Amino acid sequence: MNPATNHNRTDLKALARAVIETEICALNALPERIDDQFVAACEAILACRGRVIVMGMGKSGHIGSKIAATLASTGTPAFFVHPGEASHGDLGMILDGDVLIVLSNSGATDEILAIIPAIRRLQVVIIAMTGHPESELARAAHHHIHTGVDNEACPLGLAPTASTTAALVMGDALAISLLEARGFTAEDFARSHPGGRLGKRLLVHVHDIMHTGTRIPRVTPEADLRQAILEMTRQGLGMTVITDTEQRLLGIFTDGDLRRSFENSITPDVAVASVMTRQCLSIAPEALAVSALNLMQERSITALPVVRDGRIAGIIHMHDLLRAGIV
Repeated sequence: MNPATNHNRTDLKALARAVIETEICALNALPERIDDQFVAACEAILACRGRVIVMGMGKSGHIGSKIAATLASTGTPAFFVHPGEASHGDLGMILDGDVLIVLSNSGATDEILAIIPAIRRLQVVIIAMTGHPESELARAAHHHIHTGVDNEACPLGLAPTASTTAALVMGDALAISLLEARGFTAEDFARSHPGGRLGKRLLVHVHDIMHTGTRIPRVTPEADLRQAILEMTRQGLGMTVITDTEQRLLGIFTDGDLRRSFENSITPDVAVASVMTRQCLSIAPEALAVSALNLMQERSITALPVVRDGRIAGIIHMHDLLRAGIV
């Protein structure tokens, strides 16, 4: 018989809801576990001269790996070491001055207890996250964070479910508390996430992606409308800047200015200075590229002159922002 036929859809919904309710109950118990031991663990990590090593077996190992990744990305250098591999050489990754966070719901995981004596010979602070404060691992640690649950969501009471959720959330509480205590900023976060959208928005500056040198469309104020159009066409940015002999920005001439000139029956031999936009927007090379994006979107334009000390330094176009992943 197919086991799935033993349950109808209503049963499956009820089972799923029961799992979620069980895990919610487990999480509701966690705030009271934020005690002096939790604070001492935070202080030990903040005072750490080395790195934070996270360790756990089985499902606790998977949770530990995620906790290590969260710590590392929020200002606390951390990595995961498998306890089984630690006893075969990887223990050398743990050095004096490090802090070790060990996850074990039972507090009696053989692979971890086997290497605790060797770790205790090092100048390492051990933080245990277990569901049993009186367990051997909890007693061996310098600090213990209680993550125990009354019931697993598994009806057999065997598969780690509520207990791993509780450990994961406590790990997040630890990481974010440390983040706040360190004064970790969005810019700091971006530096460890350069490939993400946030990293690009907080790390890429205008000077990183702007057009420079011969790629800047520019004409002198004496150039006629025909020459300005040719320069705009050559560079393909939909605009040209007008500069003097010292490269000081005098104005810009855009596709919009061109349309208005034709509407006003202005002939192509007219000097571009007479039809350019003199009071034009600009941005500094050191500005974040996302600031250029915000300005372009606010004013419904597609390109900005980049100016340093009144002189043209480059042009940034919406296409540049798209290519850089800012948009």
